[in-house]
Amino acid sequence: MLSLQTMECTKEQVKAQVAASARVTEAFLQDEKAQQMLADVANLLVKTYRQGGKTLWAGNGGSAADAQHMAAELVNKFRLNRSGLPSMALTVDTSILTAIGNDYGYEQVFARQIVACGNAGDVFIGLSTSGNSQNLLRALEACREKGIVTVALVGAAPCGMDAYDYVLRVPSTDTPRIQECHTLIGHILCDYVEQTLFGQEAFARD
Repeated sequence: MLSLQTMECTKEQVKAQVAASARVTEAFLQDEKAQQMLADVANLLVKTYRQGGKTLWAGNGGSAADAQHMAAELVNKFRLNRSGLPSMALTVDTSILTAIGNDYGYEQVFARQIVACGNAGDVFIGLSTSGNSQNLLRALEACREKGIVTVALVGAAPCGMDAYDYVLRVPSTDTPRIQECHTLIGHILCDYVEQTLFGQEAFARD
């Protein structure tokens, strides 16, 4: 039963949340290893698109929303008016998700889509605050069988997704703070890919 007690959010509470998010972003900024890993992944995505590949994204809950967000930035646009880039979030088709979940189990919802839609030379990007989601660990197995490069966006704790080819680690164990930094990482990737592939070719805004 909901409490009838009246509580009001204060300016100090808002500042505390913003400060907590800023501390994680600043810690990520100071992590030279993380910066190099992010640059390596950005270059990987450019190479993938130049060679005719695509990106596949997946996650659970808020990370599913992040996966859809980043796929949309690539298919539509980030900053520039330009041609779309092939990118898929494996979290959006309820018929596929429920069919696989019902017939094979929820841990297979991404792996079976990778087998069906992924190709050698593609890149799979899995987002998880825990890094231990079983469906993302099964996705890794499917990617290895298909010759698909894997990128993990995770938090600070050691996890099963450390076995991915590239691991982008956010220096936090707090779920909201990890997700906020995952969005930043995704935006950096989308911006670099777009500027590199289309910066001199993007057509004028309407």
